[in-house]
Amino acid sequence: MARPLIAITGPERGAIGPRTCVALAVLLYGGRPLQLRPSHDHRGHRYHGVVVTGGHDVEPVLYAAQPEVAPKYDRERDRLEGAVIDDAVARGLPLLGICRGAQLLNVCRGGTLFQELRSRRKKTSNRWTIFPIKALKVEPGSGLAARLGTLETRINSLHNQGIDRLGRGLSVSGRDLDDIVQAVEDPERPFLVGVQWHPEFLLYLRRQRRLFRDLVAAARIVMETQRPEDPSAQPAGSGGS
Repeated sequence: MARPLIAITGPERGAIGPRTCVALAVLLYGGRPLQLRPSHDHRGHRYHGVVVTGGHDVEPVLYAAQPEVAPKYDRERDRLEGAVIDDAVARGLPLLGICRGAQLLNVCRGGTLFQELRSRRKKTSNRWTIFPIKALKVEPGSGLAARLGTLETRINSLHNQGIDRLGRGLSVSGRDLDDIVQAVEDPERPFLVGVQWHPEFLLYLRRQRRLFRDLVAAARIVMETQRPEDPSAQPAGSGGS
């Protein structure tokens, strides 16, 4: 049986742990992982779904803001992932944005970010941890609620920035106890989701694995409905895969 190709974006070097965990989750649910780095041309690949992984902060110039914190930016990665997100949205591909990936998804759709969250925390810790110790409140009736099968669960936290003004078409599907946005989705699309936590580090939890299960399932539908002769199945400027 053919397997959908899932593009996994990240930095040019490093991030081996999270990228490997995402690839394992994709393989587990029948997808083929494709690692994309800033030096790669995404247009040369006919992928059926996308995972934008976590990492450095999104550069504020992308949402018309001045830097408020010490810069930890990766402009080449911003360029690649912005193009991949735009491509996925234009082609109707399923996309999962993780941490930085959720933030960049929001920015690509015209939203803005909080550049630091420490001053906004009253009930939750600013401590980074891969363990699920932070409370998540899931929006009733959201796609995330259906996917996780609960309105309250625990998540990890490895981010210092967060979503401020929502991008076009996005709705909030999860918040923490300080009402900081922890998940967004586009309810008009089968799978366009951004989460602030790192589900790839929580694969031992069935609820977290469902994010990758549903991404691959949505990508399979794209693969099966794409006709090879259909020009929309060919990324602009690719000339083939």
